[in-house]
Amino acid sequence: MALNLRIPGPTPCPQEVLEASARPMIDHRGPEFREILLRVTSKLQELYQTKNDLFILTASGTGAMEAAVVNTLSPGDKVLASTIGEFGDRFIQIAKTYGAQVEVLRTPLGKALDPDTLRKALQAHPDVKAVLITHNETSTGVTNPLEGLAKVVREFDKLLLVDAISSIGSIPCRVDAWGLDVVTSGSQKGWMAPPGLSMVSMSARAWQAQAQAKTPRVYFDLAAAKRYLERGQTPWTPAVSVFYAMDVALDRIRKEGQENLFRRQARLAQMCRDGVKELGLSLFPDEAVASNTVTAVAVPEGVDVERLRQLLAKEHQVVVAGGQGSLAGKLFRIGHLGYCTEEDIRGCLAALKATLPRAGFQAVGAARRSG
Repeated sequence: MALNLRIPGPTPCPQEVLEASARPMIDHRGPEFREILLRVTSKLQELYQTKNDLFILTASGTGAMEAAVVNTLSPGDKVLASTIGEFGDRFIQIAKTYGAQVEVLRTPLGKALDPDTLRKALQAHPDVKAVLITHNETSTGVTNPLEGLAKVVREFDKLLLVDAISSIGSIPCRVDAWGLDVVTSGSQKGWMAPPGLSMVSMSARAWQAQAQAKTPRVYFDLAAAKRYLERGQTPWTPAVSVFYAMDVALDRIRKEGQENLFRRQARLAQMCRDGVKELGLSLFPDEAVASNTVTAVAVPEGVDVERLRQLLAKEHQVVVAGGQGSLAGKLFRIGHLGYCTEEDIRGCLAALKATLPRAGFQAVGAARRSG
């Protein structure tokens, strides 16, 4: 039985993507890699829906978040950082580590940030230079209303840094149309490639901030990335195998059509949400803001979630994610972004139905509590 990897990342990769990653190494300073780098960059700009500069870094998504901070902020700059979960907290940690004065705008877990709340926070802190927002929070299964939030940020003429690592490529994130200044993503999420690459787009406003930013940077210096990209290279040794994989994966997305992909992701997400509710389980987040990339399920009273995950993996080859941070033991998460089919979701739901009673779940009682 094949592994049914249902976590928010790394996500499963199509066979042709895996095969591409096994190609032999080439000279990363030679003409063949130059063609791949420029081709993959162009495809990503198309799928980012942006004409802004875009750079591909050999790093995880967190590296791209760090690049966003160090290229636009100086120690002592005041920023407004919103958080709706663990990855919003990570953005805060990065900004604080590099000396920013961080005003934290915290939303209750399971909820999305309301644009009016953001507006009031910006009115209360008119001297902030930038706003940090997580588009899609996989720790809680919530998608922020980024278009509306970005509109508020534009009202106050602030720089907007976006963690779109688990959103762009899976759900709408229209970089230019929404006025997003710095947007990060990672190869192992909706792009259907192995881990190892992250991407950062930079608007003209972001470059203006970069020219003034005094935060030390070497590996994540996007000015260096820009200089090298102009001659078809990266400043540092790239993850060549992942470039091969991304090249093929992006062609697959373009062939399907991005709007068709968004509709497919929404359909799979609704199928998953409906399925867990039919089992007598409750969603952790407010369903109105539930993510189309990952479904967070509240752990019912009496259920040993670690035993549940172990049984799913050992007996059904279904891997789901647990809760993170303060939510450990309180929820589990089913990823359905990237390379995912209805059969994958049906298999996951069937395995849950068979396994839940052995982990302490009583369907009738759970249904009564969730009703």
